[in-house]
Amino acid sequence: MKKSMLALALMTGLSGCSTTAVQPDNSSSLYFSALYNAQSKPVSSVLLEPTLLNADVILVGEWHTHPGVHLFQAELFEQLSKGNKRTALSLEQFSRADKHTLNQYVKGEIGEQYLIDNTQAWPNYKSDYRALIELAKANNSDVIAANAPKNIVTCIGRQGISYLNKLDETQRTYIASTIDTSPSDYKQRFMTSMHHGSPSQNENYYAAQVTWDETMAESIVNYVVAHKNTQVMHIAGDFHVKNGEGIARVIKRLAPELNVVWISPVTSVQANQTGFQLQVNALPPRYVQKEHQQAAFKALAKRGKKTQCQ
Repeated sequence: MKKSMLALALMTGLSGCSTTAVQPDNSSSLYFSALYNAQSKPVSSVLLEPTLLNADVILVGEWHTHPGVHLFQAELFEQLSKGNKRTALSLEQFSRADKHTLNQYVKGEIGEQYLIDNTQAWPNYKSDYRALIELAKANNSDVIAANAPKNIVTCIGRQGISYLNKLDETQRTYIASTIDTSPSDYKQRFMTSMHHGSPSQNENYYAAQVTWDETMAESIVNYVVAHKNTQVMHIAGDFHVKNGEGIARVIKRLAPELNVVWISPVTSVQANQTGFQLQVNALPPRYVQKEHQQAAFKALAKRGKKTQCQ
């Protein structure tokens, strides 16, 4: 997709079956991206792609902190905003508990640092999500704080879905009304990815995973129902988006009439896909030595214990 001048200017603010292999343009480094449709054909312009323009919801999967993916997100939102529908931005990176403060920021009533200090904004907000929020502000677009609060989801991961019974009336509104943990292909894929933990603990982890999916999906559906002829572009980690199994699956259960499409990042384009593919170059390996990875996991687990559950 050809880069617009605005998207390129935003670059300095971003620091985030049979197969047909298409090699990435290595000379473009980590800012390179190329969009392909479900038929593995290159998309030269979003404005010439009816599948995207006519969608009610576009789910954009990301590899967190990937600069090429984040640059693409800013460019995509800019181009969608030129379409026939109003476009709203929806984010995994803010929870329903952040809704009021985020709305204040979008309206210009508070400053950026106040937003960061008084929400669960991710540590990489300034490098990876600031550009999107600023584009939404410039376009007078709504921004949806779609996710469930991290502290509640952490406790569900520890105690299981029954933890919802301990929430007060306000806290319960931060979570989707229904959390479906029944067997599915998505659940099987999640369980297969779990290489540690007992079966009961992994069930709790899955309950936490689908709490995210269900809450984000319900937030999107509620917005679309209340704002006719508005298109929602939602940003989330790719596991929530890939193959239409996570958030899309829930949206179709809640509102089967909605037209939902998804985009997933890849390093090589695959044939016969159900969604769009965003080709990018691979990030550097996070760890080379196993002991470094193990030390990082231990530190992460230690930080997680700071969350107090009822």
